[in-house]
Amino acid sequence: MSELDSLVSVRLPGQVLQTLEHFEKAFGALLVLTVPSTEYGEPERLVIYESTAGLGESESMGSETPVPFLGDQIQLEVRAARAAPAEAVCAALVPTLASLFELEREIESFTNEVSQRYEEITLLYSISETLGATLELEKAAEYILDAVRDVMRAKRAALWVQSAGVVDLNLAAQVGDPGRSGLLSPDDPDSLTSRVFRNNESEIDNKDLDSRLSVPVRFSVRAGGSRKVGVITLVGRVDDGQFTPSERRQLEAIASQVGAAIENHRLVQESLSKERMSREMELAHEMQMKLLPAVETFDFTNAAARVQPAEQVGGDFYQLFELPEGRIGVMLGDVSLHGFPSALIMMLTMSAAGIFAQEVESPASVLRKLDDALSDELATTEMFLSLFYGVIDPARGILTYSNAGHPHAFVIRSDGEAERLVATDPPVGFAGSDSYGEATVSWSSDRDLLLLFTDGLSDTLATKGLKNGEAQILETAIETRSRGASHVIDALFQLSSKTSMSAFADDRAALVVQG
Repeated sequence: MSELDSLVSVRLPGQVLQTLEHFEKAFGALLVLTVPSTEYGEPERLVIYESTAGLGESESMGSETPVPFLGDQIQLEVRAARAAPAEAVCAALVPTLASLFELEREIESFTNEVSQRYEEITLLYSISETLGATLELEKAAEYILDAVRDVMRAKRAALWVQSAGVVDLNLAAQVGDPGRSGLLSPDDPDSLTSRVFRNNESEIDNKDLDSRLSVPVRFSVRAGGSRKVGVITLVGRVDDGQFTPSERRQLEAIASQVGAAIENHRLVQESLSKERMSREMELAHEMQMKLLPAVETFDFTNAAARVQPAEQVGGDFYQLFELPEGRIGVMLGDVSLHGFPSALIMMLTMSAAGIFAQEVESPASVLRKLDDALSDELATTEMFLSLFYGVIDPARGILTYSNAGHPHAFVIRSDGEAERLVATDPPVGFAGSDSYGEATVSWSSDRDLLLLFTDGLSDTLATKGLKNGEAQILETAIETRSRGASHVIDALFQLSSKTSMSAFADDRAALVVQG
């Protein structure tokens, strides 16, 4: 094995070996190169000396000069048996070899950095693919944390998330060694994760045996800036080393992607929830409309009715009952507020009214029973119910009614006079079951028209520059009564549709009975 083979055996940088090889080719007749090693096999010094044929070690002579290599000193020694310029050789080789050592160090450092950046880019690309391929945040988070833990050689990785409307941080995912679970208070003074969330700044903590790296998870908002939603924390290195600023920057880039994914997940879930709610409300609307009787199918009277909720469902309703001895029960109600809570009260009222109207004869008795049945529910929901219930007796020519706070109830006579059927009691929920009374007015099936409507219809017309909404409704009903009940209803709702209001603030309902 040549002396240069020994250079290879101690693994000097390739550029250095190449330079020494060129040097040997040029000066091999005078000089031989070697690298003595320590007992551990590591290079101790680089020796350049003249051929030692015929010379003992003690007879050799020369010059020694240190060459810097990766922070250590490798000794350069030139030995000459004759008056060879040993010092000149050292002076020529030292800067060259030192530059080559430094170049090799830079190449190695650059190679490591390129490899690290490649891992980072691959990781970020993998995370992007994962986040784009699944809507299940928990599964995506576990995959991402596992990849991060592998690339950064961490023992444990955890993602803590603060859900909307919740103060504490929740452990969304964790991989690696077991760690803390459950909820984590952002105000915990002993928790690095809590401190990073509070301060919204990344931290590397190397005070303990296990190095820890924690970065906030944020997403950018349209108005500028960002909003924090959680924290990613790495604990411990498998090599027992420490996390670096470069790894902190890499984890911050990953956290930014995770933050955007968390916000997108929230928006998707919110959208799905709204879609489900919309479908459920559509079904509720269909069910509510089916609960209302189709009055055009009633052959015992000429009647028409319509309900338009302000939302998908509402609290306005009507009922018609065919009673014994040719009598007709007529009911119109308006639950306070609107929307789903009102719809529940409305359905309870309709179900109970259908039973009570057949059990008792007088309108006052029906309202008393309804009050008993609904009082607890109305008190719990803090709602009330204005309700008109009348019984038309064509044979006796009378209309007997109880009016629990309903303002819009009229009998329109043949001469166009509108007689208001005034309230006999406060709304249901206020009066108490012992308070209901009733009143009686005359009724002509051939000439009179019963008109009931809720304030949602009249309030729609009460816009600036127009006269009282109730008066307009009465005027329209009087003008169209000769064309039949259904034409009256059509005219009333067409009248309200001509207003400038793009949406109705309250449910609207009307009921017309002729004959």
